[in-house]
Parts: sequence; C-alpha cells; structure tokens
Amino acid sequence: MKNSVRLPAFAKINLCLHVLGRRTDGYHELRTIFQTIGLRDTLELSIKRGRGGVQVHFESDYSDFPAGEENLVTRAIRAIAPEIGFTGSVSARLTKKIPVARGLGGGSSDAAAALIGMLRLTRNERDFPLPRLMEIASSLGADVPFFLFGGRAMAVNRGDEIYPLDDGPKRTVVVVSPRGIGVSTKDAYEWLSAELTNRAKAPNIWRFCALCWSRQGAVSNDFEAPVFSRHARLEEIRDALLQAGAAEAALAGSGSAVFGVFRNPAQARRAARRFPEDSVFVVETLSRERYGRAMGLPGVAGWSAPD
Repeated sequence: MKNSVRLPAFAKINLCLHVLGRRTDGYHELRTIFQTIGLRDTLELSIKRGRGGVQVHFESDYSDFPAGEENLVTRAIRAIAPEIGFTGSVSARLTKKIPVARGLGGGSSDAAAALIGMLRLTRNERDFPLPRLMEIASSLGADVPFFLFGGRAMAVNRGDEIYPLDDGPKRTVVVVSPRGIGVSTKDAYEWLSAELTNRAKAPNIWRFCALCWSRQGAVSNDFEAPVFSRHARLEEIRDALLQAGAAEAALAGSGSAVFGVFRNPAQARRAARRFPEDSVFVVETLSRERYGRAMGLPGVAGWSAPD
C-alpha cells in the first residue's frame, strides 16, 4: 500500500449549458456538455493506518478555503473511507490555481481527486464498484461525477448523470478570470429564475444533442443573459476574445470566468495579453485518455460511464 500520492485536479468549461427549470428536490434540471482543460489544482494525500475512525488533517495555500469539515476534500475522504475499510489518519494539502467562484469546477474537481487518491492509496482503484463511486461523487456535488472521467461528456438531470462523448480535436483555451468580479452559483440561479418562467418549452435530451451537434460545437450558456446584465464587463471580455480570433467564447459555467477557444496557440497567447489586469490562463483541452493517464486511472475503458 502506498503512503502518499500527488494528483492534479483539472478545471472544466461548459461548451453548452441549458437550464430547464427547478426540480422537486430543489436542484435545477440541466443539459450540458463538459470539457476538461489543463488548468489545475494539485492535491497531495498521505495516509497512515490506525484504529478508531478516520482523522483528516487538511491545509491549503488558499486562505479563504474552508479548513473544517465542510470543505469538499475532507468530505470526500470521509465519504470514501468506510467504503474501502480505511481507518487511520489522512493528511491532505491542496495547492489552488483554479480561481474560486468562477464557474470552472475547482471544488468539484478537488473532491473527485480526493476520491481517486484514496482508492489509489489503498489499491482499490481496480476493484471498487463504479456505480457506487458515482453515487458517492454525486452526493458531494452535481459536477463531481464528471471529474471521475474527464474529457468531453454530456451531463443531464442535475448534471450528475454522465454520458462520455467522443473527444474533439485538441484546442487552446484562454481563460480570463476578471479581477474583482465573482459570481456565486446561488446568485446566478436566482438571476436566471425569472427568465425560466417565461421560456418556451425546453429541449429534451435528444433535441439538446441535435442542437449542440448541428451547430458544430458552437458554445452557448443560459447564464450569460442574467450574468452579463449585472456584470457588463464579462460580456466585454467575451467579445474581446472573439475579436482576438477565438472560434468560440462564452461564460464559464455560472461565471464569472470567460473562456475563448482558439485553433491557433500563438493567436491564443496574443489574445491573452489583452487582459493585463486580470488573471489569464492559456491551456489546452484534455482528452479522456490524457485525463485518465494524469489521474493514474487503471485504463480509460474501464472508467467509462455505464450505458
């Protein structure tokens, strides 16, 4: 059994994101296409076997990250430990690079990395039932199951039912995290609620797929209208990325980061220089195979979501 492991926790963007309405469980019904990108946090885990339960010692270089039992890394460790029969102490150190409250999925990715790390440390990564792992991931957050697979995938229901898609060609992505503008997920959904009541009937899964694929990968995001109306600079950033040569540009998740997809890496680097006052990242899209290798998963085929 290994004593320590170091894992990347990659960010995501939403290539299409449609919100259909509020569900009876309080969540919202979604149709979205996720894509992992090279921007990442780093999670270091070390374990020591013992008796009497599980002790988790968590630290992070990000001062505002919750240090107690409420942070997602700690919750993920505590959720998986009894399932794999682990007792003892776990030390977790998280180095943050994915901006917080920017719609890039950093917290969910950190949680998935913690689940995968615990499986690897206890040599359960090949044998642990994938359906049960998906259930645990979903209990931690709607985006967490996607980060067990990476690559490109369609997600439905509240975003936790995952259908891997064929990977598209590798692209360069410029992510602009605007200084001084954060958008909480709660606020974004509240802003969107009024528009949902006035919207025509939302597409079902198959119509959603046809819509996205017929547009040949064109991005779209239902959060843009309510978020841009309150933060005009985000729309300005999107338009600037398009003017700089991005094939597509959109709000990332519920915001406030904005991304542009470029076919030419040099053009992407030039575009990034247009935003000297903001945090800007120039990264690549990650295929499911590259994601699986980076996470140390035992064969990508074995980690494909069930049909």
